[in-house]
Amino acid sequence: MGFIPDQGKGLPPPTIANRNSVWLAGVGWCSAVLHNAINHRPPLKSGVHRQVLLATIGWFVGYYVTKYENYTFARLDRDMNEYIRLHPQEFAAKEKKTFAEIVEPFHPVR
Repeated sequence: MGFIPDQGKGLPPPTIANRNSVWLAGVGWCSAVLHNAINHRPPLKSGVHRQVLLATIGWFVGYYVTKYENYTFARLDRDMNEYIRLHPQEFAAKEKKTFAEIVEPFHPVR
């Protein structure tokens, strides 16, 4: 596809069964079933080839949406880490406290 820049080609591919693919495949299948129902045909038994086609199209669109989503998150992480590397004074390490120092003493009220 043409909407992912060359920098995104180095990322690992998403899994075949990801949430966007499953969701959009379901939307494609439901749209075919709804089209059958609107045209007064048996919703699940007629146009099975269209149901398979729309589910497959939804699956591939979801796969490429996930690839673009992964590229976008990787780009944001890269930019954020670069900013942290260039401005270390804004991200100084805080002193570590124990849990007992943070929590106030407990006095039960009876």
